[in-house]
Amino acid sequence: MNKRFKPKFNIRKGDNVVVIAGDDKDRSQPRKVLSVNPTEGRVLVEGVNLVTKHLKPNAQNPQGGIVKEEAPISISNVLLWDAKSKAGVRVKRERTDSGFTRISKKSGEAIK
Repeated sequence: MNKRFKPKFNIRKGDNVVVIAGDDKDRSQPRKVLSVNPTEGRVLVEGVNLVTKHLKPNAQNPQGGIVKEEAPISISNVLLWDAKSKAGVRVKRERTDSGFTRISKKSGEAIK
């Protein structure tokens, strides 16, 4: 992706989000973001979009085996969790002296 038009997302690593679309959709349960890939527009969310990986035997894992792990989902399928309103919320960005602050559109309070 062109660096000049790099997208700006309001979701960061460590945030709590709710999944609003897909097989793991649950608007009432917040989940933690493990990583964000802004160039691809995807996020890795704890316990969401589990896939099965088959591992070959190696020095660290002599048995090999089958492991379930998270796969990335589209960033458009998650909403930031607002603890005050206990729901997923849209966010606006306000400039401050130290950078940008994320403000919940539902409760009007800053997030983290």
